[in-house]
Amino acid sequence: MNRILKSRAFKTTVIAAAVMGVAGVAQARDQIRIVGSSTVYPFASYVTEEFGAVTSYPTPVIESTGSGGGIRLFCNGVGEGTPDITNASRRIKSSELERCAENGVTDVTEVKIGSDGIVFAQSSTNAGMDLTLEQLFLAVAAQVPVDGELVDNPYAKWSDIDASLPDREISVYGPPSTSGTRDAFEELVMEAVSEEMEAYGGEGYTEIRADGAYIDAGENDNLIVQRLTEDTDSFGIFGYSFLVENANSLSASHIDGVEATPEAISAGDYPIARSLFFYVKNQHAEEVPPLYEYVDMFVSETMIGEGGYLTDIGLIPLPEAEREMARERVAQRGTLQVADL
Repeated sequence: MNRILKSRAFKTTVIAAAVMGVAGVAQARDQIRIVGSSTVYPFASYVTEEFGAVTSYPTPVIESTGSGGGIRLFCNGVGEGTPDITNASRRIKSSELERCAENGVTDVTEVKIGSDGIVFAQSSTNAGMDLTLEQLFLAVAAQVPVDGELVDNPYAKWSDIDASLPDREISVYGPPSTSGTRDAFEELVMEAVSEEMEAYGGEGYTEIRADGAYIDAGENDNLIVQRLTEDTDSFGIFGYSFLVENANSLSASHIDGVEATPEAISAGDYPIARSLFFYVKNQHAEEVPPLYEYVDMFVSETMIGEGGYLTDIGLIPLPEAEREMARERVAQRGTLQVADL
C-alpha cells in the first residue's frame, strides 16, 4: 500500500504545476484539478487514483500546496486557470470565503471527511516522551513569561523548561504559516495555553520563535519524516496519518498524558485533534462533468466509513451521523455562507 501511495503522489505532483498554471476562460474538460492540504493529500491521492482506475475519466490532477495556499488558489476566481476542489486540514476562514465571493466564487460546498490529530513525533530510537501542552508551548513560542515578564524565549534545552525532560537541545521541524496544520497547532496549542497565562493578558499568543529552534520544513510532511530519521535528536509536527505510515521509525509523544490513537482523537480526548475538509467549486460542475462523481466517491462508506480504504492510511472516521450529513450536504450541493463560519 505504501509503495502504491508514494507512486501515486509522485505521478500526480510532477504534472500538477504545469497544469495548474494555465489561465484562461472556463471551458469544458474532463480532468478535475485539486489543490490544498498536505495532510489531506494522501487521502485525496488515493481517491484520485481509484477514480482514474474505475471510471472513464482521466485521473484528477492534484497538488499539495498547503491549506492556506490551496484556498487562495481556489478563491482566485472561476475559470480554466483555477482549481475545482481544495483540500484543507482546518476549516476555511470567513475572510477567505469573503475573498472567494469578491472574486466570483459564490457557490462553495464544504465537505468534512474525517478527523486527524497533530502529533509531536521523534525517531523511535529515542525513549518516549510525555509533554504537557504548556511545555510544548514554552518550547516553540517566540516570547515566554519569566518572573512575570515576557522575554525572548531563553530555553535552549528541554531540561531548561522542566528538569524532568531530556537534556537535549530543542529542535523542532514544523509546518510553515501557509499550512493548515500550523493554523491548527497555533489554535489548539499556542492560543489554548497562552490565554490561560496572566503574562499574555488573557489573549492568545501565536508567534513562533525564529532563533533556529523551530525549523520551517515546508509543506511536504514527508520531508519532516525523512529529517527525523536522519536527525534523531529533533522532533517534528505533522498529521497523524504520516505517523501511521512511518510507525516503524517514528513515535509520538503523549500530550497531557494522552496517546495519539484513533480512538482518543475521534473522541476528542487527545488535546491536538482537528477535522479535515475539502471544498467544492459548484460553478465548475457544468464544465467539469466528473466533478460530483469524484466527490461522491470520496464521501462513500467505501472510502471514509469505518473500515474504509482511507482508514488503512490513517484517516480517522467521523461518527456515522456526521458521515451521513456530509453525504447529504454533497447531494444537496449546499452552499457555504459566511454566517455558517
